[in-house]
Amino acid sequence: MIEVELPVQIWSDIACPWCYVGKRHLESALSEFEHRDAVRIQWRAFELDPAAPAVYPGDYTERLAKKYNVSAEDANAMIERMTETARGVGLEFRFDHIAAGNTFDAHRLLHLASEVGLQDAVKERFLRGYMTEGKAIGDHGALTSMAVEAGLSADDVASVLASDPHADAVGDDAAKARALGIRGVPFFIVGRYGISGAQPPAVLKQVLEKAWAETVEAPQMLAEGTACGPDGC
Repeated sequence: MIEVELPVQIWSDIACPWCYVGKRHLESALSEFEHRDAVRIQWRAFELDPAAPAVYPGDYTERLAKKYNVSAEDANAMIERMTETARGVGLEFRFDHIAAGNTFDAHRLLHLASEVGLQDAVKERFLRGYMTEGKAIGDHGALTSMAVEAGLSADDVASVLASDPHADAVGDDAAKARALGIRGVPFFIVGRYGISGAQPPAVLKQVLEKAWAETVEAPQMLAEGTACGPDGC
């Protein structure tokens, strides 16, 4: 019997609060999806700020205000709305001590994690470390401690961070995103369907069901002709 799988690809960045919310929404949708054991998730890299330094200096509110050209008061209001949204899905966002920075090496480690079946665990640890615990996502020490805690080998992590393994894979993810016209994250591809943004669980479940129906749909016989079978031709 052929085992049917439903592929789900997700482009996201660690430095993306909506990506963490989107992850929770997907998990909620999967909890009610009858065929969740057949779903195969692949996290794809998307760098929101490829030119970022390893660790950004300064206050998060100030940088947010500058980025969107708004007042500090408006930036704090944006932060409060995002914090409330996160709280609604069981997440605690601590923007007051976020240590923003470059996420390239985090994405390389996520590709390492994919090779050993730990990608989701490492993704979750990085998101929690960044959004809740104030871990510096561009710092090798912080990345190493989180990756090892999530199950990766300390030697494998050190080998990746000491050189450039998986750099091409991160670049390939970026190239695929450009080819697909992805300009923001999270972005989900479920089967052949694309979903932009942290859509509600009900929307994600509906797409999972539609994609699954197409995945297992029996082929329709369009024409029959002479053929060979087990008993001869």
